[in-house]
Amino acid sequence: MASVSNSIQFSLQRSNFYFPSPHKLASRNFTNSVPLRSVSVVANSKSFELSPVGLSRKPLKLFKCNQLLKPRNSVDAFITKAVAADAEGHEIEITDGYAKPTKGFAEKFPALVTGFFFFTWYFLNVIFNILNKKVYNYFPYPYFVSVVHLLVGVTYCLVSWAVGLPKHAPINKELLALLTPVAFCHALGHVMSNVSFATVAVSFTHTIKALEPFFSASASQFVLGHQIPVSLWLSLAPVVIGVSMASLTELSFNWTGFISAMISNIAFTYRSIYSKKAMTGMDSTNVYAYISIIALLFCLPPAIFIEGPQLLQYGFKDAIAKVGLYKFLSDLFWIGMFYHLYNQIATNTLERVAPLTHAVGNVLKRVFVIGFSIVVFGNKISTQTGIGTAIAIAGVAIYSLIKARMEEQKRKAALAHAQ
Repeated sequence: MASVSNSIQFSLQRSNFYFPSPHKLASRNFTNSVPLRSVSVVANSKSFELSPVGLSRKPLKLFKCNQLLKPRNSVDAFITKAVAADAEGHEIEITDGYAKPTKGFAEKFPALVTGFFFFTWYFLNVIFNILNKKVYNYFPYPYFVSVVHLLVGVTYCLVSWAVGLPKHAPINKELLALLTPVAFCHALGHVMSNVSFATVAVSFTHTIKALEPFFSASASQFVLGHQIPVSLWLSLAPVVIGVSMASLTELSFNWTGFISAMISNIAFTYRSIYSKKAMTGMDSTNVYAYISIIALLFCLPPAIFIEGPQLLQYGFKDAIAKVGLYKFLSDLFWIGMFYHLYNQIATNTLERVAPLTHAVGNVLKRVFVIGFSIVVFGNKISTQTGIGTAIAIAGVAIYSLIKARMEEQKRKAALAHAQ
């Protein structure tokens, strides 16, 4: 129930009394109206009550009235309380002449909902990394596996469009031209990440990928021409030092895994650059679906030409012989599903939080993945590798916090300037 602080004029009639929704309350004729459940009115210092009318648009009946009201006569009334119902029966709160839906669970407990999103994001990401590495232990074909990741995701998107969740957004030539470079960088970064995952330990790949902020800052400074503050450059020093320390004594180190992870960093950096140029009014779910479809087309040729002959000759046979056909197919399906879901949930999660929380969330995610991968696979790491990894992650955290504060200051300055 809501209290309204201003006085409005309306007409009381014996037939069809409704409050409009969501438009401003007006005189007696309403177009988009909802049936009134209850209302308490004070008119000329004397009160009267009107009966609830439920969900049907029946004439409003007077229960009791301390003042004679004649049909079709207008009175000046001060509304003190009102509750209406929409077509589905949900209560609508009338506040200051506007109809507002009552708050749902997400609005009442935003912290719980955001926490659930973070938990789901981390959980899906950890499961994906663990299952993905287990597949590579008996099926070391990262180009083909990358195609499977995207193929399952694209199938998921097409089914979602078919049932209208979300509603399919059409694409035109201009948007296609904008998204193609983004999709190419996404495909390159994704494939190179998988090549690294297939050849070195998961923890080591994620340690190298901690250098991504360094490449991002370098591209912003030297490609886009943005001036990067000295404080940001200094915060990147621990990242470079930590990754170098970890690389020198990493037991699973090899140049293929190291170089492919570095290429992945560069590709994802340019993906971010092109993404900013491809900002559109389309929602993130549809944009990611189109990027996945285009990226799949980029990933198919190298998978066919590089790994195709080996797969047909002995790759599929060896995998099926080791784990069986059912487990092999189910593993491929689930790594694709977890890959798509964790990326989608990550997008939905990061849209709900401030830049600072976003930065902390990304750092903690990498810590979770590195920690769980070491525990699950029992990877032995040297003391120097452990210290280097910790230093690198700490550097990423410092960089992310500084950058997030800078973005928040820019946002507040822009709002102040607009006002």
